[in-house]
Amino acid sequence: MIRRVVALALATLVASLGLLVLPGTADAQPTAPRRIGVLLVDFSPESKEAQAFRHGLRDAGYTEGRDVVIEWRSANGDYDKVPQLVADLVQRQVDVIVADSTIASRAAIRATSTIPIVMVIVADPVGSGLVASLAHPGGNVTGLSLMLTELSARQLQLLKEAVPRLKRVTVLWNSESPFHPKVIEELKAVAPSMSIELNFADARTVAEIGPAFSAASRAHSQALYVIGDAFFLAHRMNLLKPASTARLPAIYNTRQYVDEGGLISYGPKMGDLMRQSAGYVDKILKGAKAGDLPIEQPTKFELIINLRTAKALGITIPQSVVFRADEVIR
Repeated sequence: MIRRVVALALATLVASLGLLVLPGTADAQPTAPRRIGVLLVDFSPESKEAQAFRHGLRDAGYTEGRDVVIEWRSANGDYDKVPQLVADLVQRQVDVIVADSTIASRAAIRATSTIPIVMVIVADPVGSGLVASLAHPGGNVTGLSLMLTELSARQLQLLKEAVPRLKRVTVLWNSESPFHPKVIEELKAVAPSMSIELNFADARTVAEIGPAFSAASRAHSQALYVIGDAFFLAHRMNLLKPASTARLPAIYNTRQYVDEGGLISYGPKMGDLMRQSAGYVDKILKGAKAGDLPIEQPTKFELIINLRTAKALGITIPQSVVFRADEVIR
């Protein structure tokens, strides 16, 4: 009897101290890492922008390999590859898909209504029919949207300020991009107030870029406005070289062009948007519904000017514009 009482007392003490090993505990397996599919059209997995997404996950407390595994898929500006890439992510049953552009987001939305989708750089998600509203996107979609109207007008205004005598501008667009017609509408609306005459050149393939510049020459254009596009970014050297040869000052939406010889870029910091998208992923992995998370718009934009290119083009950018630049390449 005494032995039974002592054994019961010891068992009670061990349990109260949390030292009792429950059946099966020794065989428990660690939780499998969550899988994040990142669908890139504008960028490569090695780009600074993609790495910014990684940094955002680290800032949120995630460690790759332990907490999350990133499934990278990159189309490198080739729209035809996108449906198959997103189909592969859906087949792998990733926990969330991050899509870096309008093209990528649209393909992801068409491919799945259950896997949460985080859009990163979408020009007009409401106008494109991707979401119901910015405040309440609904469905399985959320993310970030560009301030399309303000951005287009501001870019054209900056081009005019950089080249004050500017009268004729060719707008390079891609008719396969779903949001480019909207940009064209906005440019047509603001151009008259700047005394600018616009003409438009469509380029969907590398072979069509040369004829687009020929059209700009025939129109006696004095500058080039390049609408942001994954295809243009992937083949930017095919734009930069003929622009330099034709001595056409040009404005772009992202600094990669200016770093490689373009004149001016103005737009949101793409790396900041990719980093910010990691915050959405964090909320979704913790149980939030994508459709309940409001879509945010960028608040920070950067102006980059390449004065070496300005000198080569034989133009002098007014100091009032140079002083406003976030970075000047000399």
